Amino acid sequence: MLFNFANVLIFLLVAVGFVMVSLALGHFLRPKVPFPEKLSTYECGELPTGPAWINFNIRFYILALLFIIFDVEIVFMFPVATVFKQWIKDGSGRMALAEIGAFVGILLLGLAYAWLKGDLEWAKQIQDLKEHQGTEIVPKASNI
Repeated sequence: MLFNFANVLIFLLVAVGFVMVSLALGHFLRPKVPFPEKLSTYECGELPTGPAWINFNIRFYILALLFIIFDVEIVFMFPVATVFKQWIKDGSGRMALAEIGAFVGILLLGLAYAWLKGDLEWAKQIQDLKEHQGTEIVPKASNI
């Protein structure tokens, strides 16, 4: 019994040792010649312009997260689809179909929530403009 744990311990020690030796060799063998171009921020071959802190539209992240959620759904569904015929032969096809339906249903509820909340609309309406229709918006005087 302890011999099995010893195998795991030896494997972990070899893995950690390999990582440490690789990092040490890289530290000693790589060139250390810092110059301004090497130390500047890399922006796909373009010279960096302006400040690094800019306002970035959050909708890119929301759409990317939704894409990842449904992409992961496909990853989880593919193994089920490959063995579904065998499950039908074994008599557990209805249960598997119910589980798949529950999984897809939960994800569709999340999609419906995001859709009804308006997170999938690229150009959102501003509520203040709807309330002030018909009234003149006067800009404030500047102190110049």
